[in-house]
Formats: sequence, structure tokens, C-alpha cells
Amino acid sequence: MNYNGINFDTYFKNYPDKNGYYGKYGGAYIPYNLKAAMDEITDAYYTICKSSKFISELRKIRREFQGRPTPISYLERLSGTLGNAQLYVKREDLNHSGAHKLNHCMGEVLLAKYMGKHKVIAETGAGQHGVALATAAAYFGLKCDIYMGSVDIKKQAPNVARMKILGANVIEVTEGLQTLKEAVDAAFEAYANEYKDCIYCIGSVVGPHPFPMMVRDFQAVVGVEAREQFLSMTGELPDAVVACVGGGSNSMGIFSGFLNDPVDIYGVEPLGRGPKLGDHAASITYGSEGVMHGFNSIMLKDEDGEPAPVYSVASGLDYPSSGPEHAFLHDLGRVKYDVIDDNDSIDAFFALSRLEGIIPAIESAHAVAYGMKLAKEIGRGSILINLSGRGDKDMDYIIEHYGIR
Repeated sequence: MNYNGINFDTYFKNYPDKNGYYGKYGGAYIPYNLKAAMDEITDAYYTICKSSKFISELRKIRREFQGRPTPISYLERLSGTLGNAQLYVKREDLNHSGAHKLNHCMGEVLLAKYMGKHKVIAETGAGQHGVALATAAAYFGLKCDIYMGSVDIKKQAPNVARMKILGANVIEVTEGLQTLKEAVDAAFEAYANEYKDCIYCIGSVVGPHPFPMMVRDFQAVVGVEAREQFLSMTGELPDAVVACVGGGSNSMGIFSGFLNDPVDIYGVEPLGRGPKLGDHAASITYGSEGVMHGFNSIMLKDEDGEPAPVYSVASGLDYPSSGPEHAFLHDLGRVKYDVIDDNDSIDAFFALSRLEGIIPAIESAHAVAYGMKLAKEIGRGSILINLSGRGDKDMDYIIEHYGIR
């Protein structure tokens, strides 16, 4: 399929290019002392991603440890409240550790093992990436440091406990707004001092090349499975695919399976409390081109051109930029990016829980809310939503701040 001059038959062979760019987005804007480390990671990844031994081991892990493939569930009762459009969810909440994050964490730690590293470092917001990396580190016997903002530590206490039980060292970040951006800053700083003995396992399709590509490739299993499963269930492709977008790993995972198909694709950003700067984290919707954390993309900026303060009820979405591939797909028009606010997300959280017996992560509830909105708009057809994680981590926070609806 050709779209705005891009041949999606060969898309994954051409993007990113050899320097890590998706059009004008991406690249590796890093200190000179980290260039050799990034080159080492890039060379190692390009080697093992074509290795039958690596691929075979990763497939075995996904099958025997992660519990893949995860199923697709038809939301019959929820669909019945919305009209004639039919909703389905890809159940990444049933992936081991409760979210899609383990898909790339097992790959990244397997890469670290291949490179002879003894430790992995990462940031986390909602804690799902931290739990997944701690799980992978325990599986392979590596040390693990997780950087997490003070605000998110308080919001996500169950995931903090899980990381510690799994043997990870959770390091509290108290600078700035004490959320995801600051956790990334701290993790990068630590990696710059320890790169010879460890690898930084970025938690999304962000950061310097090769991480946006590498995380996308590891997450592509979601889209590959979903496409095959939906065809098997219904005999046709969905009319629309929907996923939430913070950094954008779960969304790139499922989107990658449908980019070359006549399917509408929607990325859902967090509108938070509203469109005022500082009240949301909808970088693609309200941002402009800029560089942060080693990559060029679309980001939210303050009056000085620096990354702006952001907010979302979902700790995993409050990041002031999005992955460079998302920026590229936005500019092409292949993916439509739209917003959902806190209130609609919480309403969707309870709707999915009460009508279908599935408690979603607040991040995933953004996608569910948009899928519900889209169902009313299109009237008929089928919508596949990526349910990127389960909501155990969010229940105490929701009960405290929103009560039981």
C-alpha cells in the first residue's frame, strides 16, 4: 500500500534509515562519550536480530514464560451500549507481569546478556516497565536499577513493591516534577557513568537510535498476533485500530501489524485536565518539533523552548514528547492522533470493569474511552483496541481520588 508517497510494503526495511531517522525525526543526539556505547548496542542488535539462536530463544520465552500469544476478547456487553459498532480488545493485560512492557524487556535483557553486561538500568512512570525489566533481570540473573519519580512512587505503590520483591533497586527521583521525564533524566545520567558494565533499557519507542527501532521491533509481536487473530475470529480486518500514546511502545506494537492494510489507525493522547499547557501531555496534538532525551520528535515546550511541565492521571502517559516514528506517521497522515481527558478515561475504566469483568490500566482506559467514542461516531463496523495493561496498580489511587462509581 502506498500512502502519501510511502510504500508500506517495504516500510520496515526503509525506516528508520541507517542513522536512525524516520523522515526528519529520530537520530541520536547524545554526548560524545556515549557514542561508542550506542554504536555497540546498535551493532549487537543488528547482529542478533538476524540470529536464529536469538530469535528461537525469544520465541521460547514468549511462549513458555510470557504466555503469548495473548488473546483478543470481544466486548459484547460494552458494544451493546454504544450502538451497532463492535469493540474488541487485544489482551496485553494477560501478558506476564500485566502489560505489554515485557515484550521488549525480555528482548533488551537478552541483548544485554549477549553483550556480556551484568546490569540493566531503566526509568519507569506507571511502574509497568520497571516491573517488566525487574522480571526480565531476575529471569536472566542480572542486576537491575529502576529510576522512578517521587510522585509516581506514591501513585504506583503496588508496582514499587513488585519491583523490590523481584530484586530491583528502586531509586527515587526528587528533582523537578518528580515524574517520568525526571526519571528518564536520572537514568540517562546514571547510564553515562556506568555504560561499560550495563545497558540502559529504555521503556518506550523513544531515546537515541537504536532504541525507537529496537523497542518497536520487539513490540511488533502484538500487531502480528492481533492481525492473525482478528482475521481468524471474524474473517476480515478491523475497520479501526486504537491504542494510547505516551512515549508510544504499545501503540507502535499494534500499529505495526496494520500499517500496510486499509485500516484506520488512531493514537490516543492524554488531554488530562484540559488543553492549557501543563494540564495535559498531548505532545503530538499540541507540540512542535524539538530534541530531548537524545532524539528529535514533536514535544511540548515551555516559553524558553525547553520540555514543558506535563500532567496526566495516567503515570505512564505523562511524558512531554512521543516516539519519533509516531511524529513521522502523524506527518504522513497514516495515523490520526486525538485526545481523551481524565474524566472520560475514568468513566471507561469503570465501564470496562463493570460490563466486561476486565479492570484496565488507566493508560489503557484512554484507548478504551476513545474506542467507545469512535463506536458512537462511526455507527457500525469493528474497532480493535490495544488493552496495554491491567489496572491492579491503579485501584488504590482511583478509589482514593474518584471513589467507586
